[in-house]
Amino acid sequence: MQALLLFGLAGFLAQLVSGTLGMGYGMTSTTVLIAAGTAPAIASASAHFAQVGTSLASGVSHWKFRNIDWRTVGILAVPGAIGAVVGAFVLVSLSMEAASAWISAFLFALGLYVLIRFAFLKLGKLITDKRPGAKFLAPLGFVAGFMDASGGGGWGPVATTTLLSSGRLEPRKVVGSVGAAEFVVTVAASVAFLIALAHEGMNWLVVAGLLVGGVIAAPIGAWLAHRMPPRVLGTAAGGMIILTNAWMLLGNLGVPTVAINVVYVGLVVFILAALVTSIRSMREEKRINALAGEDGVREAARAERS
Repeated sequence: MQALLLFGLAGFLAQLVSGTLGMGYGMTSTTVLIAAGTAPAIASASAHFAQVGTSLASGVSHWKFRNIDWRTVGILAVPGAIGAVVGAFVLVSLSMEAASAWISAFLFALGLYVLIRFAFLKLGKLITDKRPGAKFLAPLGFVAGFMDASGGGGWGPVATTTLLSSGRLEPRKVVGSVGAAEFVVTVAASVAFLIALAHEGMNWLVVAGLLVGGVIAAPIGAWLAHRMPPRVLGTAAGGMIILTNAWMLLGNLGVPTVAINVVYVGLVVFILAALVTSIRSMREEKRINALAGEDGVREAARAERS
């Protein structure tokens, strides 16, 4: 019972992060399982089995809050599923250390870009009018699906981060669309793991704990994604990506632990400053929009009188 509660809490926290920011379930839950002594392939498989239920619950919740762009979901899902199948078989057969080192550097840089974009740029620069097309979404889905299965998590960090950085879809719809497509990707990865790990033993108690905790957190995460302003949501997503990947990146570079701790303190201070800046910018933009609305009302009144 204690183990079930522990993994249930891990699933709740992982899905709360994932449902709110569009990333983090696989990384969080797989990290907990590996820390508990689970083999990487089994940890990734367990996280994906549980995520079948949590991603479905999350997708339904995002649909209810109108956080989904279904065209984006349709183009992302199929290539993502293919990439996940390939990634599952690669993880079972090969070491992914070199790929992990490269992707940590890539995601760190992309997370930094997302944070700067949403915290410090003008609102008019946040979202473009051009929606993401198939030439952009299909390769993104394949790469994200591959990284997700082969690395025990990565669908959200790759897909959500890239879509956020492209500025082609508002943040809440990025989170909701990526979360909805994740259900298809997770089912494909789970089937592949069942085939590839047919000779291995699965701990279904772990899967049950992750699943129950994740399902409980799914509607809470979707509500937060719907309510959080784009600036704050984008800045928080960027900050999470930076902190998640900084430790692995610095470790791969051979940086001493003391220096890593110093860098982390600096990163936390920087991210907090970015969040404060994003909140101030959001309030200023609300004030400007309110004044513009009042001016519009006055102009309409003058036109009526004349």
